[in-house]
Amino acid sequence: MDPSLLRERELFKKRALSTPVVEKRSVSSESSSSSSKKKKAKLEHGGSSGSKQNSDHSNGSFNLKALSGSSGYKFGVLAKIVNYMKTRHQRGDTHPLTLEEILDETQHLDIGLKQKQWLMTEALVNNPKIEVIDGKYAFKPKYNLKDKKALLRLLDKHDQRGLGGILLEDIEEGLPNSQKAVKALGDQILFVNRPDKKKILFFNDKSCQFSVDEGSPLNVMAANGPIQV
Repeated sequence: MDPSLLRERELFKKRALSTPVVEKRSVSSESSSSSSKKKKAKLEHGGSSGSKQNSDHSNGSFNLKALSGSSGYKFGVLAKIVNYMKTRHQRGDTHPLTLEEILDETQHLDIGLKQKQWLMTEALVNNPKIEVIDGKYAFKPKYNLKDKKALLRLLDKHDQRGLGGILLEDIEEGLPNSQKAVKALGDQILFVNRPDKKKILFFNDKSCQFSVDEGSPLNVMAANGPIQV
C-alpha cells in the first residue's frame, strides 16, 4: 500500500479515538423516568379523588339533587313517580292527581321548571303506565280491576277464549288489595307455579270436573299402566 495512504489512515484512527462520544441514552432514560413519575402522580391524584367519591357514597352524602342538570336525575324522578302511583293504586287510591300533588307526595316540589315541563309534556304523557285524565295523572295497570268479581270475570273470559291464565303479578298490579280478593275467591281459581317460580292464576271451571267409577275403562287402563303407542 502507498505509504502516504497508510499515514492518512493512521491519522484518521487517531482523530477518531481522540473525538469524545456523547451518549444520548441517559437523556432518554431521564425523560422516560420523568414521564413515569408524572403518570404515577396523575394516577395517585385520580385514585385519591376516586377514593374520596367512594367515601362520600359510603357515608351517604351522595345527593340526587347534585345531578339535577343531568338526564339521570330526570329519569330517577320519573321512576319514583311511577312507582308511587303504582303503590297508591294497589292500596285503593285510584283517583288521579295533578302534577303538583304528585310532586308534593313524592317530595320533589323543589325540581326546576325544565324538569316540570318535561314531566308534563313528555315523560308522564308518553309513559305506558300513566294515564292522563282531564289534565291529571293516574296509574294505568295492564288489567284495571275493581274487585274480586271483576277478577273472576277476567279469568273466566281468558278460559273461554283459550288464552290460559294470568300472571299473579299483573293481577296484583291492577287489583287494589289483591291478596284479600284472591283469598276470598277460594277454589274458584287455580294456581300454577312456573319454572321461574312466578305464579299464574286460572279460572277453575267446575263444569269440566267429573267422577270416574272404579270399574270404568279409564280406571282399568290407569291400573294397567300407561298405554304404549
